[in-house]
Amino acid sequence: MAKDALIVIDVQNDFCPGGLLAVDGGNEIIPIINKLIMRFDHVILTQDWHPAGHSSFASTHPGKAPFETIKMPYGEQTLWPDHCIQGMPGADFHPDLHWTKAELIVRKGFRPHIDSYSAFFENDHKTPTGLAGYLREREITNVTFAGLATDYCVAYSALDAVTHGFAADVLLDACRAIDMGGSLATLLATMRKAGVTLI
Repeated sequence: MAKDALIVIDVQNDFCPGGLLAVDGGNEIIPIINKLIMRFDHVILTQDWHPAGHSSFASTHPGKAPFETIKMPYGEQTLWPDHCIQGMPGADFHPDLHWTKAELIVRKGFRPHIDSYSAFFENDHKTPTGLAGYLREREITNVTFAGLATDYCVAYSALDAVTHGFAADVLLDACRAIDMGGSLATLLATMRKAGVTLI
């Protein structure tokens, strides 16, 4: 398993029940992820880490509501409720997550004017997080994804992993989806077509 890494996406309080952008059943995957963490030699976590007033927050755009879309310089952007604000409890990892084994935490979405779904790139698909370089330096070739949400940050991370030349698996039992407007079916099909292995 030395060439394999588990990448746990955004298992944070705000994405779990009771959070500001809760994914249905988001807490149900934590026991599965904890078992996976024990099995993998390499564990990496991502953490949504927005400054207050982030441009992806509906509250930043007068007259706009959460889940509406706007045009940004990098393309269409879904507007979200304020969530995962730096230093606030909602941005913390869920207390049941056994995250201390992680060798790297990739924080994303901290640039005020651009959102970030993927563990590899900001949403402009140009600004890297540095994760690809880290994996290559560690000689990791296979990445397995779990976390939140299947049809957003997990899917975009898996797609970018394949683009970077990594073998990518998504463990669907260890993910939960937002599924807005059929987004889950769309992203599952996109991942399959791109060569992501869905397990």
